Amino acid sequence: MTARPFRFGVVATPTGGQAWLATARRVEELGYATLLMPDVAALPDPFAALAMAAGATTRLRVGTFVLAGPVRTPQQAARAGHSLSLLSGGRFDFGIGTGRPDAAGDAARVGMPFGSAEQRLADVAAAIDALRALDGATTRTPVLIAAGGPRARALAGARADIVTLAAGPLAARDEVAAQAAEVRAAADGRADSVELAMNLFVIGEEVPPPVQGFLKLDAATLIAHDSLTMLRGTPAEMADELQRRRDALGVSYICVNSMFGEQFAPVLERLDGH
Repeated sequence: MTARPFRFGVVATPTGGQAWLATARRVEELGYATLLMPDVAALPDPFAALAMAAGATTRLRVGTFVLAGPVRTPQQAARAGHSLSLLSGGRFDFGIGTGRPDAAGDAARVGMPFGSAEQRLADVAAAIDALRALDGATTRTPVLIAAGGPRARALAGARADIVTLAAGPLAARDEVAAQAAEVRAAADGRADSVELAMNLFVIGEEVPPPVQGFLKLDAATLIAHDSLTMLRGTPAEMADELQRRRDALGVSYICVNSMFGEQFAPVLERLDGH
Protein backbone atom coordinates (compact mmCIF):
# COMPACT_ATOMS: atom_id res chain seq x y z
CA MET A 1 0.00 0.00 0.00
CA THR A 2 1.51 3.30 -1.11
CA ALA A 3 1.34 6.10 1.49
CA ARG A 4 -0.42 9.13 0.03
CA PRO A 5 0.50 12.66 1.14
CA PHE A 6 -1.72 14.10 3.83
CA ARG A 7 -4.32 16.71 3.06
CA PHE A 8 -6.87 18.31 5.32
CA GLY A 9 -10.38 19.71 5.12
CA VAL A 10 -12.76 21.70 7.29
CA VAL A 11 -16.46 20.90 7.57
CA ALA A 12 -18.49 24.07 8.16
CA THR A 13 -22.00 25.47 7.82
CA PRO A 14 -23.00 29.03 6.85
CA THR A 15 -24.53 31.37 9.42
CA GLY A 16 -24.69 34.38 7.10
CA GLY A 17 -23.21 35.62 3.86
CA GLN A 18 -20.28 37.72 5.08
CA ALA A 19 -19.42 35.32 7.91
CA TRP A 20 -19.40 32.44 5.45
CA LEU A 21 -17.03 34.26 3.10
CA ALA A 22 -14.77 35.09 6.03
CA THR A 23 -14.77 31.42 7.02
CA ALA A 24 -13.78 30.36 3.50
CA ARG A 25 -10.93 32.87 3.36
CA ARG A 26 -9.67 31.88 6.81
CA VAL A 27 -9.77 28.17 5.98
CA GLU A 28 -7.68 28.88 2.89
CA GLU A 29 -5.31 31.13 4.85
CA LEU A 30 -4.68 28.39 7.42
CA GLY A 31 -3.62 26.03 4.64
CA TYR A 32 -6.53 23.60 4.50
CA ALA A 33 -7.11 21.95 1.14
CA THR A 34 -10.91 21.90 1.23
CA LEU A 35 -13.98 23.55 2.69
CA LEU A 36 -16.81 21.05 2.98
CA MET A 37 -20.50 21.54 3.72
CA PRO A 38 -23.23 19.07 4.71
CA ASP A 39 -26.55 18.76 2.89
CA VAL A 40 -29.31 19.28 5.45
CA ALA A 41 -32.73 20.80 4.78
CA ALA A 42 -32.36 23.25 7.67
CA LEU A 43 -29.25 24.78 6.05
CA PRO A 44 -28.83 26.84 2.86
CA ASP A 45 -28.43 24.90 -0.36
CA PRO A 46 -24.83 23.63 -0.41
CA PHE A 47 -24.26 24.41 -4.08
CA ALA A 48 -25.12 28.09 -3.62
CA ALA A 49 -23.00 28.35 -0.47
CA LEU A 50 -20.01 26.53 -1.95
CA ALA A 51 -20.15 28.63 -5.12
CA MET A 52 -19.82 31.74 -2.94
CA ALA A 53 -16.91 30.19 -1.05
CA ALA A 54 -15.12 29.26 -4.27
CA GLY A 55 -15.59 32.77 -5.61
CA ALA A 56 -14.10 34.28 -2.47
CA THR A 57 -10.93 32.16 -2.58
CA THR A 58 -8.26 31.28 -5.12
CA ARG A 59 -6.81 27.89 -4.18
CA LEU A 60 -9.33 26.33 -1.81
CA ARG A 61 -11.33 23.35 -3.03
CA VAL A 62 -14.98 23.12 -2.00
CA GLY A 63 -17.14 20.06 -1.64
CA THR A 64 -20.43 18.60 -0.51
CA PHE A 65 -20.01 16.41 2.56
CA VAL A 66 -22.15 14.82 1.54
CA LEU A 67 -25.12 15.29 -0.74
CA ALA A 68 -28.15 13.37 0.50
CA GLY A 69 -28.94 11.33 -2.58
CA PRO A 70 -32.69 10.99 -1.81
CA VAL A 71 -33.47 14.73 -1.92
CA ARG A 72 -32.56 15.19 -5.61
CA THR A 73 -32.87 13.10 -8.72
CA PRO A 74 -29.52 11.75 -9.93
CA GLN A 75 -29.71 14.11 -12.90
CA GLN A 76 -30.34 17.15 -10.69
CA ALA A 77 -27.42 16.29 -8.43
CA ALA A 78 -25.12 15.68 -11.39
CA ARG A 79 -26.08 18.90 -13.15
CA ALA A 80 -25.46 20.99 -10.05
CA GLY A 81 -22.16 19.24 -9.38
CA HIS A 82 -20.88 19.56 -12.92
CA SER A 83 -21.90 23.23 -13.04
CA LEU A 84 -20.00 24.06 -9.85
CA SER A 85 -16.98 22.08 -11.03
CA LEU A 86 -16.96 24.01 -14.28
CA LEU A 87 -17.56 27.47 -12.79
CA SER A 88 -15.02 27.02 -9.98
CA GLY A 89 -12.24 26.08 -12.37
CA GLY A 90 -12.26 22.45 -11.30
CA ARG A 91 -12.17 23.14 -7.56
CA PHE A 92 -15.29 21.16 -6.60
CA ASP A 93 -15.49 17.66 -5.05
CA PHE A 94 -18.79 15.87 -5.56
CA GLY A 95 -19.47 14.19 -2.22
CA ILE A 96 -22.58 12.00 -2.16
CA GLY A 97 -24.20 9.36 0.03
CA THR A 98 -27.49 7.62 0.66
CA GLY A 99 -28.57 10.08 3.36
CA ARG A 100 -28.65 9.97 7.14
CA PRO A 101 -31.54 8.05 8.74
CA ASP A 102 -33.36 11.35 9.38
CA ALA A 103 -32.96 12.32 5.71
CA ALA A 104 -36.32 10.65 5.09
CA GLY A 105 -37.96 13.80 6.42
CA ASP A 106 -35.84 15.98 4.12
CA ALA A 107 -36.88 13.86 1.15
CA ALA A 108 -40.55 14.13 2.09
CA ARG A 109 -40.30 17.93 2.31
CA VAL A 110 -39.18 18.16 -1.32
CA GLY A 111 -41.60 15.49 -2.55
CA MET A 112 -38.98 12.79 -3.19
CA PRO A 113 -39.34 9.12 -2.25
CA PHE A 114 -36.78 7.99 0.34
CA GLY A 115 -36.66 4.47 -1.05
CA SER A 116 -34.96 1.38 0.31
CA ALA A 117 -31.25 1.31 1.11
CA GLU A 118 -30.69 -0.59 -2.13
CA GLN A 119 -32.65 1.96 -4.17
CA ARG A 120 -30.81 4.87 -2.58
CA LEU A 121 -27.44 3.30 -3.33
CA ALA A 122 -28.55 2.73 -6.93
CA ASP A 123 -29.40 6.45 -7.14
CA VAL A 124 -25.90 7.33 -5.93
CA ALA A 125 -24.45 5.20 -8.72
CA ALA A 126 -26.81 6.83 -11.24
CA ALA A 127 -25.76 10.31 -10.09
CA ILE A 128 -22.09 9.40 -10.63
CA ASP A 129 -22.91 8.08 -14.12
CA ALA A 130 -24.79 11.28 -14.95
CA LEU A 131 -21.93 13.43 -13.63
CA ARG A 132 -19.36 11.56 -15.69
CA ALA A 133 -21.53 11.96 -18.78
CA LEU A 134 -21.78 15.73 -18.24
CA ASP A 135 -18.07 16.05 -17.48
CA GLY A 136 -17.24 14.37 -20.78
CA ALA A 137 -13.64 14.07 -21.90
CA THR A 138 -12.45 17.50 -20.77
CA THR A 139 -13.44 17.53 -17.08
CA ARG A 140 -13.24 15.01 -14.26
CA THR A 141 -15.02 16.08 -11.10
CA PRO A 142 -13.62 14.10 -8.14
CA VAL A 143 -16.29 11.94 -6.51
CA LEU A 144 -16.36 11.31 -2.77
CA ILE A 145 -18.60 8.64 -1.26
CA ALA A 146 -19.27 8.36 2.46
CA ALA A 147 -19.39 4.58 2.88
CA GLY A 148 -20.98 3.15 5.99
CA GLY A 149 -22.01 -0.36 4.93
CA PRO A 150 -20.56 -3.23 2.86
CA ARG A 151 -22.50 -2.38 -0.30
CA ALA A 152 -21.60 1.29 -0.03
CA ARG A 153 -17.92 0.38 0.43
CA ALA A 154 -18.08 -1.86 -2.63
CA LEU A 155 -19.58 0.92 -4.75
CA ALA A 156 -17.17 3.49 -3.33
CA GLY A 157 -14.14 1.35 -4.03
CA ALA A 158 -15.28 0.71 -7.58
CA ARG A 159 -16.43 4.21 -8.50
CA ALA A 160 -15.17 6.94 -6.15
CA ASP A 161 -11.96 8.95 -6.12
CA ILE A 162 -12.25 9.63 -2.38
CA VAL A 163 -13.85 7.30 0.16
CA THR A 164 -14.77 8.46 3.65
CA LEU A 165 -14.80 5.50 6.04
CA ALA A 166 -18.00 6.18 7.94
CA ALA A 167 -17.29 3.85 10.84
CA GLY A 168 -19.06 4.37 14.14
CA PRO A 169 -17.33 6.54 16.76
CA LEU A 170 -16.50 3.49 18.89
CA ALA A 171 -15.29 1.29 16.04
CA ALA A 172 -12.05 -0.52 16.89
CA ARG A 173 -8.95 0.03 14.79
CA ASP A 174 -9.03 -3.49 13.38
CA GLU A 175 -12.67 -2.96 12.33
CA VAL A 176 -11.76 0.23 10.48
CA ALA A 177 -8.74 -1.50 8.93
CA ALA A 178 -11.05 -4.23 7.64
CA GLN A 179 -13.36 -1.62 6.12
CA ALA A 180 -10.41 0.07 4.41
CA ALA A 181 -9.34 -3.32 3.04
CA GLU A 182 -12.86 -3.84 1.63
CA VAL A 183 -12.64 -0.55 -0.24
CA ARG A 184 -9.20 -1.36 -1.64
CA ALA A 185 -10.37 -4.81 -2.73
CA ALA A 186 -13.35 -3.30 -4.55
CA ALA A 187 -11.03 -0.77 -6.20
CA ASP A 188 -9.05 -3.67 -7.68
CA GLY A 189 -6.34 -2.33 -10.02
CA ARG A 190 -7.02 1.31 -9.13
CA ALA A 191 -6.57 0.90 -5.35
CA ASP A 192 -3.58 3.26 -5.19
CA SER A 193 -5.62 6.03 -6.84
CA VAL A 194 -8.39 5.93 -4.22
CA GLU A 195 -7.91 8.40 -1.37
CA LEU A 196 -9.21 7.23 2.03
CA ALA A 197 -10.66 9.83 4.39
CA MET A 198 -11.89 10.03 7.97
CA ASN A 199 -13.56 12.66 10.14
CA LEU A 200 -12.18 13.98 13.41
CA PHE A 201 -15.08 15.07 15.61
CA VAL A 202 -13.01 16.00 18.68
CA ILE A 203 -9.62 17.69 18.96
CA GLY A 204 -8.29 17.69 22.51
CA GLU A 205 -9.60 16.31 25.79
CA GLU A 206 -13.10 17.81 25.88
CA VAL A 207 -16.18 17.13 23.77
CA PRO A 208 -18.08 20.37 23.03
CA PRO A 209 -21.83 20.15 23.77
CA PRO A 210 -22.91 20.20 20.10
CA VAL A 211 -20.56 17.33 19.31
CA GLN A 212 -21.60 15.39 22.39
CA GLY A 213 -25.22 15.85 21.38
CA PHE A 214 -24.44 14.46 17.93
CA LEU A 215 -22.25 11.55 19.03
CA LYS A 216 -24.24 10.79 22.22
CA LEU A 217 -20.88 10.05 23.86
CA ASP A 218 -18.68 11.84 26.37
CA ALA A 219 -14.89 12.24 26.39
CA ALA A 220 -14.32 9.44 28.92
CA THR A 221 -16.14 6.94 26.72
CA LEU A 222 -14.29 8.00 23.58
CA ILE A 223 -10.94 7.77 25.37
CA ALA A 224 -11.77 4.37 26.90
CA HIS A 225 -12.55 2.98 23.44
CA ASP A 226 -9.52 4.60 21.74
CA SER A 227 -11.96 6.30 19.39
CA LEU A 228 -10.57 7.28 16.01
CA THR A 229 -12.98 10.23 15.94
CA MET A 230 -10.87 11.86 18.67
CA LEU A 231 -7.31 13.24 18.52
CA ARG A 232 -5.48 14.27 21.68
CA GLY A 233 -2.08 15.51 22.82
CA THR A 234 0.38 18.15 21.72
CA PRO A 235 0.55 19.08 18.01
CA ALA A 236 3.59 16.83 17.69
CA GLU A 237 1.80 13.92 19.37
CA MET A 238 -1.27 14.45 17.21
CA ALA A 239 0.88 14.49 14.07
CA ASP A 240 2.60 11.26 15.12
CA GLU A 241 -0.76 9.61 15.79
CA LEU A 242 -2.12 10.58 12.37
CA GLN A 243 0.99 9.13 10.76
CA ARG A 244 0.40 5.87 12.64
CA ARG A 245 -3.19 5.83 11.42
CA ARG A 246 -2.06 6.41 7.84
CA ASP A 247 0.48 3.58 8.11
CA ALA A 248 -2.08 1.17 9.57
CA LEU A 249 -5.24 2.18 7.73
CA GLY A 250 -4.14 4.05 4.62
CA VAL A 251 -6.14 7.14 5.66
CA SER A 252 -4.49 10.34 4.42
CA TYR A 253 -7.37 12.83 4.03
CA ILE A 254 -8.44 14.19 7.42
CA CYS A 255 -11.48 16.41 7.93
CA VAL A 256 -12.18 18.43 11.09
CA ASN A 257 -15.16 20.40 12.28
CA SER A 258 -14.79 24.15 11.83
CA MET A 259 -14.89 24.71 15.60
CA PHE A 260 -11.45 23.04 15.70
CA GLY A 261 -10.01 24.67 12.58
CA GLU A 262 -7.69 27.05 14.42
CA GLN A 263 -6.73 24.52 17.09
CA PHE A 264 -5.79 21.89 14.53
CA ALA A 265 -3.78 24.26 12.28
CA PRO A 266 -0.39 23.53 13.98
CA VAL A 267 -0.88 19.82 13.23
CA LEU A 268 -1.68 20.64 9.62
CA GLU A 269 1.54 22.66 9.37
CA ARG A 270 3.55 19.63 10.45
CA LEU A 271 1.94 17.15 8.08
CA ASP A 272 0.50 18.93 5.04
CA GLY A 273 1.87 17.34 1.90
CA HIS A 274 4.03 14.83 3.81
